[in-house]
Amino acid sequence: MIIQARIIPRSSRNAVVKENGSFRVYTTVAPTDGKANQAVIKILADFFKVPKSAVVILRGHTARDKVIEINL
Repeated sequence: MIIQARIIPRSSRNAVVKENGSFRVYTTVAPTDGKANQAVIKILADFFKVPKSAVVILRGHTARDKVIEINL
């Protein structure tokens, strides 16, 4: 499955919210050295109950808007 997600770094919580066919991923991690991307992968893996290796960022590695593939 391929999803579009808007990432909200430096949030007060880690959460996933579905909105109008896309997702918002809130993470407490700052977007430095790819740490936020790793946090997003972990948060989405927990949300969809898949291993972290099943979540791949396809586009938007340095942007807030990302295209993410989740292998269920």
